[in-house]
Amino acid sequence: MRALDAIALTLLIVGGLNWLLVGLLDFDLVATLFGGQDALLSKIVYVLVGLSALYCLKLYGLLGADRDRRTY
Repeated sequence: MRALDAIALTLLIVGGLNWLLVGLLDFDLVATLFGGQDALLSKIVYVLVGLSALYCLKLYGLLGADRDRRTY
């Protein structure tokens, strides 16, 4: 599971940086690297980023658990 968590986090970072570039500069890095927004490879990356976001929703459950484990 740890490898899947790392992959999902990496894809979320890539997606977040891509949206930052789109918002600030109107530059879609994924589309540029993989042949445009309509290219199959770009669509695969977009889908993987979205699936990673769904997968990482599980992290909300860890927020409360982390607080319970802290010792002050």
